[in-house]
Amino acid sequence: MLVHRSGPARGRRFALTGILLAALSLASALPAQAADTPPRGSAHMGMGVVEHDGSHGTPVPGGATQTEGVDVSSHQGNVAWSTLWGSGVKWAYAKATEGTYYTNPYFAQQYNGSYNVGMIRGAYHFATPDSTSGAAQANYFVDHGGGWSRDGRTLPGALDIEWNPYGAACYGKTQSQMVSWIRDFLTTYKARTGRDAVIYTATSWWTQCTGDYSGFAANNPLWIARYAASVGTLPAGWGVYTMWQYTSSGPTVGDHNRFNGALDRVQALANG
Repeated sequence: MLVHRSGPARGRRFALTGILLAALSLASALPAQAADTPPRGSAHMGMGVVEHDGSHGTPVPGGATQTEGVDVSSHQGNVAWSTLWGSGVKWAYAKATEGTYYTNPYFAQQYNGSYNVGMIRGAYHFATPDSTSGAAQANYFVDHGGGWSRDGRTLPGALDIEWNPYGAACYGKTQSQMVSWIRDFLTTYKARTGRDAVIYTATSWWTQCTGDYSGFAANNPLWIARYAASVGTLPAGWGVYTMWQYTSSGPTVGDHNRFNGALDRVQALANG
């Protein structure tokens, strides 16, 4: 006997079909990744530093005045901001977005929580240049927490551009293509916010994937990643760094940083 199905059962079947088609469409829009790579969205600042650059000791405080900071992502979950504030941490960046497909579910607690204890805070975007254009990712970032406000305690957004945790280190791009992608992001971000974004990177990655391009140094502050006693050689064009991620094994939160200046210099960057 032929049975004709209609009503709720048929509706559920069409709904399931629509969900499956949407999932397949999203999957096909992203580059393929090997079975042993982390899931998309799980990337964070410094993810590839130890593997590619190594860890060569922790710097000893001294010399020029520096101001302690941290960076966080979904890996830290809800952060104990009062504990960090009590330990001397005065500024923080929280991951807001990745590509055009991921937002950090803990962003509100991290971004607002750091602000509420007195810190100067900012947001960062983990770039995936193989998935969508620089402009598309800059817009996605601004639309999902990466904007800037002239409140004296919000830092300009940061572009986290480093080793690809999902595939080839340079995301399948030539050096000139990578420079163009980064420029596209930075130009769009400034058009949206009025601020020049901070660039977070490692010298070895920058040299490999951009050909040690020097053209962004005049406008974009450098946040250098190097787990050693000193920052070492900086990417071309930058005579000084603004921020330095010096370890991924710090107290309370692993990723610790030093701002190259006293707290008033952190405030100056926030104020533009």
